[in-house]
Amino acid sequence: METQIAGVPFRLMDGSEATLADYAGKVVLVVNVASQCGLTPQYEGLQRLFDIRRGDGLVVVGFPANDFGAQEPGNNETIARFCETSFGVDFPLAQKVAVTGPGRHPLYRELTRLQPQAIDPAGGAMRARLAGYGHQPADPSDVLWNFEKFLIGRDGRVTARFSPDVAPDHPVLVESIERELRKT
Repeated sequence: METQIAGVPFRLMDGSEATLADYAGKVVLVVNVASQCGLTPQYEGLQRLFDIRRGDGLVVVGFPANDFGAQEPGNNETIARFCETSFGVDFPLAQKVAVTGPGRHPLYRELTRLQPQAIDPAGGAMRARLAGYGHQPADPSDVLWNFEKFLIGRDGRVTARFSPDVAPDHPVLVESIERELRKT
């Protein structure tokens, strides 16, 4: 695991401390999530992906964040209940963090540094749409919006980053995950 990210602590919804080192040897998909976003239905796809591939060594870790359009206003208990009752989420969920700005969680600071550009099969359509609403990231490497995804290989290296509008079943994401799962 890349030392820059392996030991960065975060809290899970149950209050326990975790790090990505806890998932050493697994393929990890880190996703910033929100409950009141147009992309919130991606929870269903993320859970399905986790259900199908967890036996192969995939872990999805959700990081609720209220950075974009105040679309995650609830407290940790409300968020956890929403995810479980609305989408049956049982993959690990961290407590709410900031993924942009000066208060950005150290894990996201490192993830964006290590993988500054997202794979965007739509050619920047979401970025352009958000710009039309006046949303422009302060830095091009900043997380663009809710449901941006970082893929971490079994060796702990950040191997890819995916635009928020890359759904969990999008071929580019699925193929990247499968490629990492095949590595031993």
